[in-house]
Amino acid sequence: MNIKKLNTMTEAYVKKDIQDKIAIIEFFHPAHNSLPSDILAQLAETITEVGQNDEVLVIILKSGGNRTFCAGASFKELINIDDEKTGEKFFMGFANVINAMRKCPKFIIGRVQGKTVGGGVGLASAMDYCMATKFAAIKLSELNIGIGPFVVGPAVERKLGVSGMSQIAIDANSFYSPEWAMQKGLFAKVFESTEEMDEAVAEFAKNLCEYNPEAVKHMKQMFWRGTEDWDELLNERAKISGKLVLSSFTKEKLKRFK
Repeated sequence: MNIKKLNTMTEAYVKKDIQDKIAIIEFFHPAHNSLPSDILAQLAETITEVGQNDEVLVIILKSGGNRTFCAGASFKELINIDDEKTGEKFFMGFANVINAMRKCPKFIIGRVQGKTVGGGVGLASAMDYCMATKFAAIKLSELNIGIGPFVVGPAVERKLGVSGMSQIAIDANSFYSPEWAMQKGLFAKVFESTEEMDEAVAEFAKNLCEYNPEAVKHMKQMFWRGTEDWDELLNERAKISGKLVLSSFTKEKLKRFK
């Protein structure tokens, strides 16, 4: 199975490809895979749909392109938020994807080919097993614009621990190496090249197809025990971010990105 390329389009998309009981879900946006609300909604819907498909045993989640895995939320959309309700809805985009991954009864393998920022770190943290390349540095940059990683925080903390999460959240200007991320538990393996990673991901997914689906379902529930309140928790976090994005501090910061 070729997991390297599903689409060479230059327009944003979410695609799925199912072969040999393995579903590859790929998202893409030409602006460094930054994700606007409509793409996040499609991604959450696709993960939920594939998770309910009895013909699928394993899911691979990846992004298109050869460089950035995900640059986080769409700044173009963020800049145009002008009321709290719109802000809450915007930040619920990543919350809905994380909750879809959390509830999915199938193992989700992450394939991270490059740098990962903000909400992208949240997506990687919600993977059940994540592989990356040596180019996959991570950064939580939200405090730089006065918001904070409130929505993705629970997922990141679950993987990195309070110490690791607070370190990268406070040091919002710095990229942390994929080796650091592996030591903290975010990445299971780090590869020298995308080609090596793709071979490993494909082989690993094939092996997971030999597992008992009922056992996998129960394992997922066990792994995510204690997160049953995340529908409400992430909604509350989205409300906080929705208010902060309207602050004069954040508005001034965002002007620099126009």
